[in-house]
Amino acid sequence: MDNISLWKLCLQGGWIMIPMALLAIVCIYIFIERAIVITRANHQDPTFMKRIKDYIHEGEIESAQNLCKNTHTAYSALIAKGLSRIGRPMQDVLVTIENMGNLEIARLGKGLPWLATTAAGAPMLGFLGTVIGMVEAFHAMAAAGSAASLSTFADGIYTALVTTVAGLIVGVAALFAYNYLVARINSVMTLLEGKTMEFMDLLNEPA
Repeated sequence: MDNISLWKLCLQGGWIMIPMALLAIVCIYIFIERAIVITRANHQDPTFMKRIKDYIHEGEIESAQNLCKNTHTAYSALIAKGLSRIGRPMQDVLVTIENMGNLEIARLGKGLPWLATTAAGAPMLGFLGTVIGMVEAFHAMAAAGSAASLSTFADGIYTALVTTVAGLIVGVAALFAYNYLVARINSVMTLLEGKTMEFMDLLNEPA
């Protein structure tokens, strides 16, 4: 039996492999780009909150805001928003920070719906290729009549099997990527909640 290359095997899948390949490329890009963004958002500066506390107790709110601007973390934007509301009721400060946190989480989740859609849609696209391949196989059998042999409908069977495998591979990979990124975003959400509570406790401390 002759070995068949991966490229030739993909070509046996027919035109269905083109949108499948595009889905795979887009998902890989989204996964890498989001993973980098979320990793940066999950970065922590162990001295950040202590310096914020010192600035607040010294009444240097502007210095605290400058520190937030120069600290590239997800929670620094929340703290900066909270600092801009100092002097207002505590509930207003908390609501402002929570709203900012929701915006930050939404920003981190950009592109994830595409991964979720691919996880569900790629296997269906592969199933479509399966149906097309079987139709081609039976059409070839009917056209050949009594002269039909295994090689007559081999191309259709190839199309059916290759597209099924491709759809499952892309779909499963997208599903794992989606769940991984969601878990990472949840860890960022936990971090933001912790920093929010720490900041609110800081405002309630006696000077």
